[in-house]
Amino acid sequence: MVRNFFKNETQPANAGGPFTIQRMHFQHLPYVVAIEKKSFKHPWSYSLFLSELSNKIAHYFVAFLGNRVIGYVGLWIYLREAHITTFAIHPNFRRKGYGTKLMHYALEFAKSKGCKEVLLEVRVSNKVAQALYRRFGFSEIGIRKAYYSDGEDALVMRKNL
Repeated sequence: MVRNFFKNETQPANAGGPFTIQRMHFQHLPYVVAIEKKSFKHPWSYSLFLSELSNKIAHYFVAFLGNRVIGYVGLWIYLREAHITTFAIHPNFRRKGYGTKLMHYALEFAKSKGCKEVLLEVRVSNKVAQALYRRFGFSEIGIRKAYYSDGEDALVMRKNL
C-alpha cells in the first residue's frame, strides 16, 4: 500500500526507506496528480494520466522513497524515438538527486527499447528544468510557439542516445 506523505511533509527526504522506481499503475494516480498540482501551474488531470496508462506507446514510471511516491516520468516510444511527456519530483524532494536518478532510468529504458534519440518540450521560463536536461546532454533544437494552454512557448530539446 502506498502511504500518503502529504500530511507530514516535514519528514527528511532520506527517511522512509530505499529509492525505487516501478511502472505506474492506476492506484498511483492520486499521488501523481497531487505532485502534478504542486509542480505545475496548469497540471494534467487524473483522467489524462489514466488515459495515458492505456496508451500503447506510453510508458510511465513512479519513483518511491520507501513506500512514498515522490515523482514520476512518462515517455512515448515510437519506432526509434522517445518523447518525454511529463516529469516531476515532489517539491520537498527536489535537489536531492532523485530527479537525476529518475531521468537516468527513463533514458536507459528508452535506450533498451532501441531508441536513438529522446525529445521533450519545456517551458521557456523553466530554467531549472532546462538546466537539468542540459546536464543529461539535451540541446535546444527549436521553439514551439504558444505550445502551452496559457500561450507560453515551449523549448524543444533533443538528446542522441
